[in-house]
Amino acid sequence: MARTKQTARKTTSAGKTPKKHLATKAAKKVSATTSSGVKKPHRFRPGTVALREIRKYQKSTELLVRKLPFQRLVREIAQEYKTDLRFQSSAVLALQEAAEAYLVGLFEDTNLCAIHGKRVTIMPRDMQLARRIRGERS
Repeated sequence: MARTKQTARKTTSAGKTPKKHLATKAAKKVSATTSSGVKKPHRFRPGTVALREIRKYQKSTELLVRKLPFQRLVREIAQEYKTDLRFQSSAVLALQEAAEAYLVGLFEDTNLCAIHGKRVTIMPRDMQLARRIRGERS
């Protein structure tokens, strides 16, 4: 069914004045869009884009952390143990795969801890609890 514009109508009962605010509302709406001249960009409701991103990343298999920053981090940590260490590119890639798999699992457990606490927002205490249950930290 097509949308139609409502207009003010005369009433047949005596004593009541016809409503005129429908026309003024329409005039305000038109003047608001034409006075600025720029149409506002479309905004999705809060959470819509987040859910879309969740579905996107659950389908994908690519690495989420950029390779070069991760490689620099690995080399920096390795420097503390032994200088002049060299890495094969496949070794850095294997470390990155393992690190991302660990983080994804930890965030899954953290989310479950938040849900158990009747919340939807994860907090540091959820991550601490998840690590403690796993036996990683006492």
